[in-house]
Amino acid sequence: MIVITGGAGMIGSMIAWHLNHSGRDDLVIVDDIQHPEQWQNLVKRRYANYLDKSELACFLAGKPKIDAIIHMGAISATTERDFNKLVQNNIRYSQFLWNWCTENKVPFLYASSAATYGAGEQGYDDACDINTLRPLNGYGYSKQYFDQWALQQGAHKSPPQWQGFKFFNVYGPNEYHKERMASVSFHTFNQFKAEGNVKLFKSHLAGYEDGMQLRDFVYVKDAAAAVVHFINNLCESGIYNIGTGQARAFKDLASAVMTSMGKAPNITYIDMPEDLRGKYQYFTEAKMLKLADAGYTAKFHTLEDGVRDYVQNYLLQADPYC
Repeated sequence: MIVITGGAGMIGSMIAWHLNHSGRDDLVIVDDIQHPEQWQNLVKRRYANYLDKSELACFLAGKPKIDAIIHMGAISATTERDFNKLVQNNIRYSQFLWNWCTENKVPFLYASSAATYGAGEQGYDDACDINTLRPLNGYGYSKQYFDQWALQQGAHKSPPQWQGFKFFNVYGPNEYHKERMASVSFHTFNQFKAEGNVKLFKSHLAGYEDGMQLRDFVYVKDAAAAVVHFINNLCESGIYNIGTGQARAFKDLASAVMTSMGKAPNITYIDMPEDLRGKYQYFTEAKMLKLADAGYTAKFHTLEDGVRDYVQNYLLQADPYC
């Protein structure tokens, strides 16, 4: 049995998708669904049980036989200002699950974030000294704190195998409930469909032209497949980047979306909101050597191929859910 917290979320539901395709349906999906349509992320999944987040502690108290806990559940909004909420959801809850897995000798896989790298002053290397990183917002710091705590636990206070995943800019099906926090590809599709053009942020940093801010965009199918690799293989415990290793411009992404819709790109540029300007990453690019050293050899979708699959096989379909 595998427990997936945040299993009705974007990445969590796609991890369940990959596990289903590998023949596993002994899944317990755990979530705290808030969006009225988010349940649709589960409709095409095969799983043994669904638990509300509030029910998980009681379930685990029965000491069920569990092969792994995949902890994707968290507050993922980079704009969350209530740090007490971040502490309870992104730190304390993760510590509870970590300690349960330690006591019961169960592998523990959890979502960290590329937001821990801050503005990238120290680069984007998952082998770096994470104590040198300075996140730009409370969300990023909550993930950074738990990474630091995990690394401090030592062999006798840790699960038998554990991995934290620093996801970069994930896009793809089943993100529709994320609203403002949904990917630029999703917003591009909807804006272009409604208005016939796409608005991207102007650059407010010297050296970057408008629309040429760079991100490591990773397709959700690839992100989920990388996580599942650690379920199926005994790998070194630690923190791993999940990206493509290739930074691409927002202009490239928006153009790929419109081209995949069968249209010529049409882009205009607008000022970035004031609340984002001092906390905005202009460049992210994951170092991927550590994931390769863990035996992961599958190729990641190119930006164009990932966007094409997303747009043509999901967003343009009557049923966009995977």
